[in-house]
Amino acid sequence: MKITDAMVLAAGLGTRLRPITDTVPKPLVKVAGKAMIEYALDTLADAGVERVVVNVHHHAEQMIGYLESYPRLQVIISDERAGLMNSGGGLAKGLRLLGDTTVFVMNADLFWIGDRRGHESNLERLADFFDPTRMDMALLCVHPDHTTGHNGKSDFNLDEQGHLTRYNAGDSRPVVYAGAIVMNSSLLNDAPADAFNLNIYFDRAIAKGRLFGLELKGHWITVGTPEAIGEAEDAIRRLQN
Repeated sequence: MKITDAMVLAAGLGTRLRPITDTVPKPLVKVAGKAMIEYALDTLADAGVERVVVNVHHHAEQMIGYLESYPRLQVIISDERAGLMNSGGGLAKGLRLLGDTTVFVMNADLFWIGDRRGHESNLERLADFFDPTRMDMALLCVHPDHTTGHNGKSDFNLDEQGHLTRYNAGDSRPVVYAGAIVMNSSLLNDAPADAFNLNIYFDRAIAKGRLFGLELKGHWITVGTPEAIGEAEDAIRRLQN
């Protein structure tokens, strides 16, 4: 499936990264010389995306300045300076700027190493995996052993058919949500206008047997604290070599 639209969730406060985020928005914090959001934007552009909505709140002017200069995508700003909308509210607000379309959704502060030029990328694999007749959402997931900076907690259990359920201790195939989704924007047509957590829609999809997951090929990185920047850079050097 060819997907040309996307949204990147980038409006968070980055409180655990203070004092760095006192003066810089978290998505613009550099890891291995590159802003965290640039990993997400480059990955989307490499997968054939042409248009992306990015929501902004914390140090919004810096974010807008950076996004206006990003050369590879048409960027549409979803302005949350009046108030944060949380993950679900921010996504619903931003997707209204794109209309009814199948989209990638990514977090601005999570990325992975392992996509290779000339090979199908993880996002392209996720797009091909998504089947709207059976799925509300397809989530990119990763085994906890293939992560850097993660707290060790699993989010879901992934069965052999690709169904996701909430993780319980002892489940056979624990996975972490890797911060990338394929879905149709119409799924959120009934969303409330105020702030809410996207987990509401994850749980609704689970209840209907329509939340699916695809395991990441590569290594997933999250940066939540100042100390985690060095850990992430060490992992990037090790894996790229």
